Amino acid sequence: MFGGYEDDDPFQQAIGGFSMGGFMNPNRGFSEMYRCYSIAMMQSGSDRDNVSYGGKIILPQSALEKLSRLNISYPMLFKLINGERNAHTHAGVLEFIAEEGRVYLPHWMMNALQVEQGDIIEIKNTSLPLGTFVRIQPQSVDFLDISDPKAVLENSFRNFATLTQGDIIQITYNSKVYEIKVLEIKPNYDDHGGISIMETDLEVDFAPPVGYVEPSQMPQSIPMGSKMIIDDPKSTKPANAPFQGSGQTLKSRTRDLLKDSPNSSTTSLSDAVAESAAITHDDDAVPAPLNLPFGQLYFGYPIIPLKSAEEKESGPAKTFGGSGQTLRAARKGQSRQSSGTASPASQADGKDKGRSAR
Repeated sequence: MFGGYEDDDPFQQAIGGFSMGGFMNPNRGFSEMYRCYSIAMMQSGSDRDNVSYGGKIILPQSALEKLSRLNISYPMLFKLINGERNAHTHAGVLEFIAEEGRVYLPHWMMNALQVEQGDIIEIKNTSLPLGTFVRIQPQSVDFLDISDPKAVLENSFRNFATLTQGDIIQITYNSKVYEIKVLEIKPNYDDHGGISIMETDLEVDFAPPVGYVEPSQMPQSIPMGSKMIIDDPKSTKPANAPFQGSGQTLKSRTRDLLKDSPNSSTTSLSDAVAESAAITHDDDAVPAPLNLPFGQLYFGYPIIPLKSAEEKESGPAKTFGGSGQTLRAARKGQSRQSSGTASPASQADGKDKGRSAR
């Protein structure tokens, strides 16, 4: 007390020690002591998620009357101080409906102040700069399950008025609570360490969540082309010899399998065919490395050199140089000979017929 007036009296004397009732002191600020309680202690407070998982407090009606008589800036921002633990944070105000002498805070804010239900804290009005940057860190890897974290944060920050560096705030999404720590803010001044996020463009940066482990890099798979033989032995067969391959029929293959099988007497033909058609895969086998000499390239197919000018002029070798005859042409030649000359038997019969006529 000073001069018979309370320290929180807005009508304190301003000039020459005389009371100037009805005139406010523009240099005076708001500073009150309240007992703090969680939002859940309010009537139907547990149903108000925007308050429980936001950054605004609920003050009594008398606080609004005192604030209305002071020269304070809008929006109304406050600094909450726990002098015993030397802890502080910042908040906005949502409503003035609390009981006299009480203030209701979100649960995360009470943890930041290190207070219990009914402890006394100091609340002072303050002004904070508009924030331009904030770096946050989720406190659980479950935050990675959110498909669009940017949209979730943008919607959740509508319930906040300030952010204080070092605080661990709480947001809710799909009936699940996520804790987020404020690692860094810009601008950051030592006298308050907080920013205002109302009506400003805020850049948000995410740090890896607590407990997040970077996935180990998978070993690079070696291409299948490395398993192929690059330098095949040159064939000793003549260049122009056609149809030099060999073939096998399924019938002969099954016979060989039956002969080689130790239980050939009991092995059926279908089992032998299935065994011959079975293909084994060794997925665990490590492919051979593709080691090429310096200056050599591999394209996955053999390289055929270009023909020289002399080879082009000589032309392709004639594989089938002979001639052939068809059976149809031979039959046509025999019919022509039979029509031109009669057989000796037919000529003798003609002579006998002539003699008898005479």
